[in-house]
Amino acid sequence: MSTNFLGPAIGPSVSEILASHASGTGSPTKTAARVADTIAARGDDGTWLSTVPRDELIAAAEEIERRPGARTLPLYGVPFGVKDSIDVAGYPTTLSCPDYSYVAAATAPAVQRLIDAGALYVGKTNLDQFATGLNGTRTPHTIPRSVYGNETISGGSSSGSALAVALGEVPFAVATDTAGSGRVPAALNGVVGFKPSRGLISTVGLVPACKSLDCLSVMAGSIDDVDRVLDIMIGRDDGDPWSRDRGPRFAGGEIRVGLPLESELEFFGNDDMRDAHLAFREQLARTHTTVEVSLEPFLAAGELLYQGPWVAERLVEFGDFLAQQPESIHPVVRQIFEGGHKYTAVDAFAALQKLQELKACVGRLWQQMDVLVVPTIGTTFTVDEVLAAPIDCNTMLGHYTHFGNLLDLLGVAIPLGVTAAGSPYSAMLLGNALTDDTVLQLAAQLLDEPRPIRTSQPAVSPSTVDSHAQERL
Repeated sequence: MSTNFLGPAIGPSVSEILASHASGTGSPTKTAARVADTIAARGDDGTWLSTVPRDELIAAAEEIERRPGARTLPLYGVPFGVKDSIDVAGYPTTLSCPDYSYVAAATAPAVQRLIDAGALYVGKTNLDQFATGLNGTRTPHTIPRSVYGNETISGGSSSGSALAVALGEVPFAVATDTAGSGRVPAALNGVVGFKPSRGLISTVGLVPACKSLDCLSVMAGSIDDVDRVLDIMIGRDDGDPWSRDRGPRFAGGEIRVGLPLESELEFFGNDDMRDAHLAFREQLARTHTTVEVSLEPFLAAGELLYQGPWVAERLVEFGDFLAQQPESIHPVVRQIFEGGHKYTAVDAFAALQKLQELKACVGRLWQQMDVLVVPTIGTTFTVDEVLAAPIDCNTMLGHYTHFGNLLDLLGVAIPLGVTAAGSPYSAMLLGNALTDDTVLQLAAQLLDEPRPIRTSQPAVSPSTVDSHAQERL
């Protein structure tokens, strides 16, 4: 039994930072200085690929303080990080590939909404190169490690976004999640990782991995922080062809929880993880109505992602770069990209037809449950284990996440503690498209967080955020 683990050191929450700034005990400039000093003290640990220089960060905080009605801004001076596949004007977007890097001319609309709401942009976080991977090792930069120590991987591809929150450097970070990239690193670092329904948050300004599946996601220390950030980021964007409106708020009442058959759960030989998850399920069954459902159609859909033609979709964005500068790409990522060339249009249509059949099957299951609860990951790995078997380990990490966007689901990974061996374990709550608020309500219950039922629209409307943007012009 290992006892050499640390765990997350979550810093002040969004609400705590706002209260400090409102009362005068703190201020955006003081927060900016604290964040810059905290990041500098750790040095290069693989969390950040670039940060705003300390003097510029403090100057940006001062600018926020000077805005008209600054203290009424919903994210007044709250610091945050952005995954380095998402554009922020004037800063490089690198996707963890130096030869691909460019300086963004415009800020992604979802990030701009945060800035307009008073949030303080700190810098770009590390990722598996081209957002291709779930383990955090596919980077030419420093390979990050989990906050739980023991050389445990950080998870990916949104490795830095999870670490920035788990290390207490920022209360939330913007990530992405195409195949589990925002949920797996959350599980491995003891934070909340929320992947909303596709289309709720604009993906304009995101360099796509698989454009038809991509989602922006949020890493945070609590459901309350997730709620506050979502209320700003969610909004229809006519520039995003997948954009759609938010679903209904949770109206109260019983939440029916689906649990897979125990025989269908896979922990890849990790008995400690199995024991921890089954104990959690027993506790869940004592407090909620549960129904048994088959995980088979979900897993069958997941197999289509990397064993089917969706791999070829990555070539839409990166095919030319692969052809022109193959040596600039991480070897494992290059191998995955090259594998996309073998698929034909016939393969694509066959997979689409199969997926539609699986969607129909899963759709019937939602008639008997509101939320499906599974492990976020079935096991953990060390950095050396992943480097020795990069594809196999990655496939195991995505066992419970790969099917999410293919089946148009939303998901939230919630931290539950550590196993007997000291490894982090996490549950993932999945819901059908546009049931985001119901899933978040259950997540809050399981984390013992108070969360009032909100039947109204978000407190900050797009027009309010747009008015703040006008004030800055």
